[in-house]
This record gives sequence, C-alpha cells and structure tokens, in this order.
Amino acid sequence: MEIMINSVHFTTDKKLVEFVNKKVSKLDTFYDGILNAEVTLKVLKPETARNKISEIKISIPGNSYLFAKKQADTFEEATDLAIDALKKQLTKVKEKLRSK
Repeated sequence: MEIMINSVHFTTDKKLVEFVNKKVSKLDTFYDGILNAEVTLKVLKPETARNKISEIKISIPGNSYLFAKKQADTFEEATDLAIDALKKQLTKVKEKLRSK
C-alpha cells in the first residue's frame, strides 16, 4: 500500500511521519487490497485548543474510497481517531462483500 502524507501550513517531523505510516499500514489487517492512502494533516488557528486535524482517504478496489476526518489536541490523537473510524468502515465494506 502506498501512503502519501501531506502537511498543510507546517512541516512534519520524522517521528510524526513514522507514526502515521505505522498506523495507516495496520489497516491492511482489516481489509486486503487497499490500494493507497492519502493522509492530510492540518493546523487550525494555532492559538486554539483541539486545533489539529487528520484526514485519511483510502482507495479500495472497485473505484471507491473511504474517508475519515478527525480533530484533536495532537496529530497522533486525531490520526488514531480517524484510523478507528476507518476500521469500522472497512469492517462494514467487508461484511457487505461477504453477504453478496
């Protein structure tokens, strides 16, 4: 799976990139054949709390994609929340495929 990380209005450090790569690559255990993942990290008005946003878009076979956007105090927390949402979506897609 190819993982692309985009950061808006800041530069990501190596630890954050490694964290995101590790978390996103674990999605493969929930659904085989994820084509790629695009992660966008954003900072809203830097002076406010809960100003970090993590958006994750994953492409799956069948010309479709799944998307999750979460906001939290840290990028790690926002990414974890988005990954959890995607896990639920992937589980639903897998169940739909099984029922066909």
